[in-house]
Amino acid sequence: MTETKITPKKSTGIAPFWTSSWADMDRSIENLRRDMEKTFSSFPSMHMPKISQTSCDIIDEGSQFRVKMDVPGIKKNEVSLNVTDNSLEISAEHKEESEEKKKNYLRKERSQVSFYRSLPLAEKINADKVMAKLIDGVLDITLPKSKPTETQKKKTVSVQ
Repeated sequence: MTETKITPKKSTGIAPFWTSSWADMDRSIENLRRDMEKTFSSFPSMHMPKISQTSCDIIDEGSQFRVKMDVPGIKKNEVSLNVTDNSLEISAEHKEESEEKKKNYLRKERSQVSFYRSLPLAEKINADKVMAKLIDGVLDITLPKSKPTETQKKKTVSVQ
């Protein structure tokens, strides 16, 4: 009987040569994943500010536009309104910090919420007479029109 000598293949340097089974390769990849998670979990966490899209209603009341926007957790002094002849810009930024001390434990948390909306309006408004109020997390803005328009009458149309 002659012996057959098997020569191992060399790695190309790009990927290791697997002489084992698929299960061994799967186990190696799983170990790599766990090691990566463990490594990255030791880094300090970075929290980005939340940029939220707020729900907004624009109502044409004939002589004025009315804008109602949900802004939960936002205070009056955190809201900024800019008005031009035919647009409204609304932005807000809310920052919060809390600190809790227990025995030898200290925890400090921060949260930040901000948003920006630019609303184009179909007609010119009187920027000097714009009014806004914030009640129970709802921002209510009244924008009087420069030239009030009549509210259109509804007509029922039958579908054939």
